[in-house]
Amino acid sequence: MNKIMLIGNLGKDPDLSYTPSGFAVTKFSIAVNRVTKTTTGEKREETDWFPIVVWQQLAETCNTYLHKGDKVFVEGRLTQRKYTDKQGIDRTTLEVIASAVEFLSTKHTPASAEGGDEPV
Repeated sequence: MNKIMLIGNLGKDPDLSYTPSGFAVTKFSIAVNRVTKTTTGEKREETDWFPIVVWQQLAETCNTYLHKGDKVFVEGRLTQRKYTDKQGIDRTTLEVIASAVEFLSTKHTPASAEGGDEPV
């Protein structure tokens, strides 16, 4: 089973684009905070960043209602993608392909959206 659930805050406004075949795709990153303890017992907050990819109608909904700093719940699957950067170096990245996004910041409607499966 490949399933991931995250709660975090958007690091910047979502970026909406369309594939050549007309499918909407929105990308954004969320910061997920966690508390750890040092060897001396001191609490320390750490942040992990997760790139999120949302497809089709859900992509358009996220682009309309989400903004930098908003808190969201994201459910989806983790995927690995290979690409070549601007310097010609082969890279690998992990991304979350979202199937559901719930808007946790109170200033937005709708409260949640589902169904952003990537096109086949």
